[in-house]
Amino acid sequence: MTEFTLLTVVVLTAIVLVAAALGIARLLAPRSFNPQKGEPYECGVPTRGETWFQFHAGYYLYALLFLVFDIETVFLFPWAAVAGKLGVQGLVCVAFFLLILVLGLAYAWRKGALEWK
Repeated sequence: MTEFTLLTVVVLTAIVLVAAALGIARLLAPRSFNPQKGEPYECGVPTRGETWFQFHAGYYLYALLFLVFDIETVFLFPWAAVAGKLGVQGLVCVAFFLLILVLGLAYAWRKGALEWK
């Protein structure tokens, strides 16, 4: 079996499985044709007034910074699991990684990205 044949089999199998899953879900899923399903709502409470307004950019910046630092700290867990096996070189690499994190946090703090105005 050549690589191209194997690739073709894998792609066709993926397409068939996805199509089968969507077809089965369409056949077995409960259907509700309630007109209230098309109404806009937020957290189950009907909206009052204008629903389209502009958020302050600080909210987005704060959320992005949270995601960046949260995801980067997740990278520390695999290192902590094998910290004893890595030795001094692993410690230096993680110290450099943490230095970059601290410098990024200091930069964001200095620019005022973490202040609510």
